[in-house]
Amino acid sequence: MKKFGEEVFEIIVCPASDKNPRNSEADIIELSDGRLLLAYTEFYHYGSHDMAPARISGKISRDCGRSWSEPFTVQENIGCENVMEADLLRLKTGAIALFFLVKNSEYDSHPYMKKTFDEAKTWSEPTSIVRFYPGYFTINNDRVIQLSNGRILLPVAYTPNVWAIRRLISFCFYSDDNGRTWFRSEGEVGLPKATAEEPGLIEMKDGRVMMWFRTTMGHIYRAFSDDQGETWSKPEPMELASPCSPQSMKRMPKTNDILLVWNNTRGPQRVPLTVAISRDEGQTWENIKNIETCPSFSYAYPSITFVRDKTLITYYSHDMKTNLISLKLKIFPVDWFYE
Repeated sequence: MKKFGEEVFEIIVCPASDKNPRNSEADIIELSDGRLLLAYTEFYHYGSHDMAPARISGKISRDCGRSWSEPFTVQENIGCENVMEADLLRLKTGAIALFFLVKNSEYDSHPYMKKTFDEAKTWSEPTSIVRFYPGYFTINNDRVIQLSNGRILLPVAYTPNVWAIRRLISFCFYSDDNGRTWFRSEGEVGLPKATAEEPGLIEMKDGRVMMWFRTTMGHIYRAFSDDQGETWSKPEPMELASPCSPQSMKRMPKTNDILLVWNNTRGPQRVPLTVAISRDEGQTWENIKNIETCPSFSYAYPSITFVRDKTLITYYSHDMKTNLISLKLKIFPVDWFYE
């Protein structure tokens, strides 16, 4: 645990060990009484690869992220391989939805959802979002959004077989009834010679939706939808360099600017981990700052949560020497990103 004056605070929330070699892909949500719920992927056996045994675990904080409870199970492993990629969303109804992946094989991975109506005391039974659609779907932590008109958008990437066909395409499933029924978007986003995966979404001020995604092209790519996620424009590169790693974007409270967290490098390494602000809807970026720079670690799968005047960013911290992957949290004053 480290404290940097009164500005930036950091903590290894979920340290890895030989029997728990990876804790990653997290999301945080504020409960109605002010406590914080952290949901994350806990790899509980000997193995840290994406098909190793894992469950969705949780922790509670009563002091805005500075200390955390012992872990508890939020979603047990119901897959032949694992469940992973926790994604929490406060619905306009007040309920909280948890989205996650159920992985059975390299050609069978599907997103599921369950809800809590009592602030995470109890949860509904998980239900599959994708019915009668074979193949390997991926979702990521901190990605699902609910538009101003109430539509829920779940961005996914897809391939028939993740080991045989590594060039994924991205699109959305959407729900207009708070998650009771889901439909596949008509449009999809792909690149002719590269993968387009691990997509995320943000609603623009003009009503469009921007999708950003991970590629092997040395940049973050994006596409736009004019019809609430049903069809998408041709993908285009953003100005920012990026390896084949995920990003996260959220709107800043008060200013409504966009905060971006990503790996600012063209190389293969997932370091540094960097933040930046856009005041013009993602056209340009400023106040670019590195928040992690250690070359013997890699940092990825960030989430962003705003709690009162604080910004909480989680991400995995992969020790390249031990191959252990811990979950780390940094807490920043919101104003820090403008300094």
